[in-house]
Amino acid sequence: MFHPSLYREIGHRHGDEAPVKFISSRDNPVFRQLLKLSDSARHRRMEGLTLLDGLHLIRAYQLTLGRSRSLIVGESWSENTEIKRLLAEPGIQTKVEVVVLSDALFREISPVKTPTGIMAVILIPSPEAIPIENGESFCVLLQAIQDPGNVGSILRSAAAAGASDVYLSEGCADAWSPKTLRAAMGAHFLIRIHEQANLIQVARGFNGKIIATVLKSKRSLYQTPLIGPVAFVFGNEGAGLSNELLQAVTEKITIPMVGSTESLNAAAAAAVCFFERMRQIKAGPCDL
Repeated sequence: MFHPSLYREIGHRHGDEAPVKFISSRDNPVFRQLLKLSDSARHRRMEGLTLLDGLHLIRAYQLTLGRSRSLIVGESWSENTEIKRLLAEPGIQTKVEVVVLSDALFREISPVKTPTGIMAVILIPSPEAIPIENGESFCVLLQAIQDPGNVGSILRSAAAAGASDVYLSEGCADAWSPKTLRAAMGAHFLIRIHEQANLIQVARGFNGKIIATVLKSKRSLYQTPLIGPVAFVFGNEGAGLSNELLQAVTEKITIPMVGSTESLNAAAAAAVCFFERMRQIKAGPCDL
């Protein structure tokens, strides 16, 4: 049941009630828009909007880019203490539309089996809108990585290791899908993300090493100096990197493994490479 107290929590600011909509019909145009944002990469790109799921992502967005366009609350979660605290903030009260969905409708747009109870509609930020303090000496190029969990995990590791830019080719999973956003856990707001990028042009224009991981190479990751400008390149989960992109890299390396394991998951390989670079930077240039 929708709790009228929600109106009291966010509804009075200078004597006015904040706009709160309660929706229980699938035919409602607001719900239909939310459903499209949840399901369609094409619609997200066309509208320049996406959905954030959960308080963690909403707070991460607030810290770097400000208020969301609107907040979506599940009916049964409208009395949740943390959600009520967010909705009661002055900036939310006066500037942000709040939509309460019936539980059935909220579950329909939720990207997880156990809904968090709150989502936000945000403008997809341009790369230029993301504040970067660490220069452009560490970039990541992704070619046709199709799993949104892999893309999100790579974005998360890249942000944690100090990358400035991530370039995604055509054929990559949508960087701004709710599933990718959840896997990245706020990394989207710490690095510049370039979708539909021409990776060959990016590689040719990068002023530093362009490094690709391959199954067999004479050079190990741990024998490769990684201090200075570096761009790591990772390819499709099954097909790997195209020959054209492999020709554009400056070094091919292998991540050593024991036993009969043939390769690592793309996200795991990326994390190993990123944090080996960080280890070398912390340890100094002689510790190889």
